[in-house]
Amino acid sequence: MRILVVEDEPLLADAVAEGLRADAHAVDVVHDGAAALERAGVNDYDVVVLDRDLPVIHGDEVCRVLVARGGDIRVLMLTAAADVDDRVAGLALGADDYLPKPFAFRELAARVTALGRRSRPAAPPVLARAGIRLDPHRREVYRDGRYVPLSRKEFAVLTELLRADGGAVSTEQLLEKAWDEHADPFTHTVRMAILKLRRKLGDPPIIVTEPGAGYRIP
Repeated sequence: MRILVVEDEPLLADAVAEGLRADAHAVDVVHDGAAALERAGVNDYDVVVLDRDLPVIHGDEVCRVLVARGGDIRVLMLTAAADVDDRVAGLALGADDYLPKPFAFRELAARVTALGRRSRPAAPPVLARAGIRLDPHRREVYRDGRYVPLSRKEFAVLTELLRADGGAVSTEQLLEKAWDEHADPFTHTVRMAILKLRRKLGDPPIIVTEPGAGYRIP
């Protein structure tokens, strides 16, 4: 998934981002509400992890604007205020979920994953096609019963290809979902990831290049 972390405490923001990247998500980080709205207007995020008490533009207003824009974006609101009235107020703003600080990262990661499922068409718990089985929860991939070790980015790319259910996935779509904002769209990043995936998955080659459309697993 593509995730935006909005948190004004840099150490906490970086810790959350690194944890989510370890789960093969593409994560961008900003530290104030204005930057959050700017990034969300440019990038197609699945989930926004939003601190409520933000500088420049308060998290409540950020949430209102994101909800008003429509689309499939999901908002997980974080706050140090943990009583029932605060949780109700946060949800009333349009947030999809609400997590008080301090929190256990495992819970945050589980909630983000659940929200991500709601932002997209439902997918089976294990993705399978053409002899490939990918288990997102266990982070495991097998081809014809053989375990295939993949890097985070390779795993994310293969997930998007399998989710397409035989359809083509463009280079732009792969960059959007598997890489963060630091990826250069004019490099051969995606092509190199596909080459490595093909090599690791073995013969016969399973990822097809569709000129002008992208890549697919038939």
